[in-house]
Amino acid sequence: MRKILLTLCLGVMVIAANADPGQNPYTVNDQQIESVFQHSVNAAMTNMVQSAGLALTDASAANSAHALVSDAGGKSFAAALLLDLFLGGLGIHRLYLGTKTMTWVGYILTCGGIFGIVPLVDLVVLIVHNEDISPYVNNPKFFMWAGGNM
Repeated sequence: MRKILLTLCLGVMVIAANADPGQNPYTVNDQQIESVFQHSVNAAMTNMVQSAGLALTDASAANSAHALVSDAGGKSFAAALLLDLFLGGLGIHRLYLGTKTMTWVGYILTCGGIFGIVPLVDLVVLIVHNEDISPYVNNPKFFMWAGGNM
């Protein structure tokens, strides 16, 4: 009896899936979606710039917010911080910042950067220098904060 009931339910589901409702209730208006995304990006950038204490127009806010990221070679402080926080022992944050391969392999070979001390210091350095991480982008040194980069 179960097999007959299961087969009957499956048949009803197949018929219902192939039925033509006449009009697709799910229509997508690409132009409206694009305008919503464009507005949300501009609003987010405006809020970020205004929270920094600057009063700017939408166009200048977008240019200013883009400049915050492009100063560090297109690398985001937040992304570097999160990668260091969660994957710092593997040196993935250094890979993201553009360091040569052997540097982040060194993190792995030294048990997470001298048992996790180096990624921890990297995290503190990134937090302290959050406004400009450009000295740490493409930095070939194992200790990214060494050598006058602060």
